[in-house]
Amino acid sequence: MSEKIIPSKKIHSLEDARNLAKKRLPKMFFDFVDGASGDEKLCELNSAALDQIRLEPKVLRNVEKINLNKEFFKIKYDLPFGFAPMGMCNLTWPGADSMLARESVFNNIPTCVSMASSTSLEKMFELSEGNSWLQLYIFQDEDFVMELLERAENTGYKVLILTVDVPIQFRRAKDDKNGFTVPFKIGPKQFFDFATHPNWSISTLLYGIPKPMNYETSKKGNKFVRSESRGSTDWNTLKRIRNAWKGKLIVKGVMSQEDAIKIKKEGIDAIQVSNHGGRQLESATSAINALPLIRKALGEEFPIIFDSGIRSGGDIVRALAFGADYVMIGRPLMYAIGADGAKGLRKILNIIKGELSTTLGLVGLTDINEITSDVVAQKFFKDLKY
Repeated sequence: MSEKIIPSKKIHSLEDARNLAKKRLPKMFFDFVDGASGDEKLCELNSAALDQIRLEPKVLRNVEKINLNKEFFKIKYDLPFGFAPMGMCNLTWPGADSMLARESVFNNIPTCVSMASSTSLEKMFELSEGNSWLQLYIFQDEDFVMELLERAENTGYKVLILTVDVPIQFRRAKDDKNGFTVPFKIGPKQFFDFATHPNWSISTLLYGIPKPMNYETSKKGNKFVRSESRGSTDWNTLKRIRNAWKGKLIVKGVMSQEDAIKIKKEGIDAIQVSNHGGRQLESATSAINALPLIRKALGEEFPIIFDSGIRSGGDIVRALAFGADYVMIGRPLMYAIGADGAKGLRKILNIIKGELSTTLGLVGLTDINEITSDVVAQKFFKDLKY
């Protein structure tokens, strides 16, 4: 963890990172990161809806010292955002999981470990020095899920994220077109894709072909099948997970006020407002438009995390102003790693932190915990239609 990382000199914006990743990665894997469900308009809508939120500049405030420290679940973090759960990150670049873990230590923020991560939950906990939360789906084989819960508890995990918005996986046209499947099937098209991206291919061969390591290390011998049904997950499933897990439990993928209220009544510790980054129901509303309604339904004190569409420090301020207590980011991290590995990740995080501090100061605040809806331009806030 003491390794010195020099921020990338190739990246000056998120768009730079995305463009570089697009050139550097096999098309199959760039499209997996970049793509969304159906016509992909919901992914665009998530970002556009955030961008439409206008903030009100304030002047003649002393904003020389800015505090970005944020507490969640009574844990003090250095920033108001963490790393969203993302499966098979090492497809983006070899060692991506360890890069995320290293940055979670460097910045003192949580990294969410997907059950389909390329690194085992035990190793990620070690690399992140305990700054890890575990994410799970519920599949037909609930015994495997219970095994992961036991492993997480024995390792020292305190926070579990249960993702519930993928009972059925929506079609992703780019993945279909590229022949992206897990387990992988390599045909002539995929072979040509890899051959025309030799840096990625050679690095991956040297590092090792990514595998879903929580499955590979399972005593039950389960195999990860991306298309496996999760349709049996229901309210009784949630009750069983709540009873089995004694730590903090977050339910991720909530977009409905009705669902949010019921989840709260089930004794869940927090919810994550999310439309899966635009990768599920393509006709859903933007996540940011659902956020204030769910905040109103749950009251001011119930913990809410937000993701979907976050692309900048300004977006983080917008989400906090609309009712989030904490924010998770995903795609920007993968673009940065795909563009320039650990150097790219360090640079994009520096950019986001800089934008966050600047935005906070320009709306007249010095503490991230002071953000309320008052930072939103009043005319805009008044005219909002959810």
